Amino acid sequence: MTVYIDPPNWPGHGRMWSHMISDVSYDELHAFAEKIGAPRRAFDRDHYDVPSSRYADAVAAGAVEIGSREVVRLLRKSGLRRPKRHSGSGTG
Repeated sequence: MTVYIDPPNWPGHGRMWSHMISDVSYDELHAFAEKIGAPRRAFDRDHYDVPSSRYADAVAAGAVEIGSREVVRLLRKSGLRRPKRHSGSGTG
């Protein structure tokens, strides 16, 4: 079982955030997130958003630190990538 996390480089809601993923299954990811106390509402399509204040907790629990580009590469390779759906703006 391997769960990965990138550095907290993503701003939002007055904080910095990391992305936590699995390259095996969403079940594995949800189980790990539950283990570290991450709420299910933090799951966003194919990853968990983890605030910088919880980054060390995730790593201490076994998440492997990787770069942000590697997060996307691993998700694509595993077939677990769920890109955002773009809604039409109705123009042009």
